[in-house]
Amino acid sequence: MKLRTLRSASLTLLASVALLAAAPFALRAQEKAKSKTPERPPLVLKSDAKAVNREAADRVSYSAVVKKTAPSVVNVFSSKKVRAQREMSPFFNDPQFRRYFGVPEQDDRGGRGPTQEGQGSGVIISTDGYILTNNHVVEDADEVEVAFGEPRREFKATIVGRDPKADIAVIKIDATGLTAATLGDSDQLEVGDVVLAIGNPFGVGQSVSSGIVSALSRGAMRLTTYEDFIQTDAAINPGNSGGALLDSDGRLIGINTAILSRSGGFNGVGFAIPINQARAIAEQLVKTGRVDRAYLGVQTQPLDAELSKMFDVTQGALVVEVQADTPAEKAGLKNGDIITKIDGTAIRDQRHLQLMVTRLTPGVEAAVEYLREGKPKTVKVKLASLPGQGGAVAGVGGNDIGVLNGVGVADIDASTRSELNLPRRIEGAIITAVEPDSASARAGLREGDIILELDRKAVRNSDEAVKLSEEIKGPKVLVRLWRAGVIRFLVVDETK
Repeated sequence: MKLRTLRSASLTLLASVALLAAAPFALRAQEKAKSKTPERPPLVLKSDAKAVNREAADRVSYSAVVKKTAPSVVNVFSSKKVRAQREMSPFFNDPQFRRYFGVPEQDDRGGRGPTQEGQGSGVIISTDGYILTNNHVVEDADEVEVAFGEPRREFKATIVGRDPKADIAVIKIDATGLTAATLGDSDQLEVGDVVLAIGNPFGVGQSVSSGIVSALSRGAMRLTTYEDFIQTDAAINPGNSGGALLDSDGRLIGINTAILSRSGGFNGVGFAIPINQARAIAEQLVKTGRVDRAYLGVQTQPLDAELSKMFDVTQGALVVEVQADTPAEKAGLKNGDIITKIDGTAIRDQRHLQLMVTRLTPGVEAAVEYLREGKPKTVKVKLASLPGQGGAVAGVGGNDIGVLNGVGVADIDASTRSELNLPRRIEGAIITAVEPDSASARAGLREGDIILELDRKAVRNSDEAVKLSEEIKGPKVLVRLWRAGVIRFLVVDETK
């Protein structure tokens, strides 16, 4: 029997789910708070955290709820130019191989191809035009448009920021006085709660479906890095990606994201990102254009039946290692501790601990409750910034300056050194993303390369790489890099 495949609920991603790729549009440090995007005023959101009335009689109709909430759900259209090129061996991505065998440069092997178009949905979350959607709806887009209302209104949209690791994006249109969704509290959801899904399935126009919450905190779907999905049997189809999942009172409690399907059509298993997770990301994207996740510094494992019996607990995350020079070590956490709560929220398991910590902002003090030898303890921990972050990408429409436009970089952390078998003597900035149609990609730069020098000036970290890339006038830059144990030079010409 053929295994079921996860397929994203977006028209452009039905053939294969690819929700993790990032495509920055200018060289930027993705771990440090180094962004060309000026800090914006915070989002002004409407929220209502009351739990639904689960004792109320079943409703005959949800028309009043739909009329109130439907104006905040929009259609999102994206387009990108696709580079057309002949299929060749990956070896010919290296300019030295191309020159040795007399193969023309990539520009000569193909030019701009046809326009690839996609569509999905989005939710207006502020009256001044901020819209929440999925990253995969707008990823790599050259242009984004939004349409909604009767009579139909159409707007050009800009991408404020994207977070591929959670499949969330924020876009903005130039409009005021819009109907914004009221945000609920997804932490209060229970299995069996009635939900409504609103979006633009198959591009037929705004549609509503209903169902219940089938399960909570679904993970291990390998769709995103940070998974805490709401599972629902409300019909979610291609084009619903980025649309609203509402509770029975019409409050936004999730962003519809994916379906489990053999055919690409709906089979009763859909997934939505909880609004509490999406909201935390959206607020950071609007403020700074990126997401900076918090870090505790422990390695944990799940509690199986034997461990639960041994430690006399039913849930939590068992600490197996406290990493050196981390917030956890400084706060006094030890191997064998069982973390049970973060800021008053009960920790179910290992994955839930990661989700709760990364939802917080670096620099905040979190109350960590834990058990040590059966005795409950509490400690305040000042959280740090998660090392090696490279997932959040500022939006389309910024002014690319300097050289290496289309390249994303991050600092080199211990895990990166181990994974790449990187010698201690090598210092620089690791390339985390290369925009496929950029001059850097055509010159042969790749993800995983370590930038050592730019125009013979040493690069020791991502900040220095960004700074030098902005200072070098170009259009050509000499790049010295480390790749798979070999150091080499490449020339990137921004005019090509």
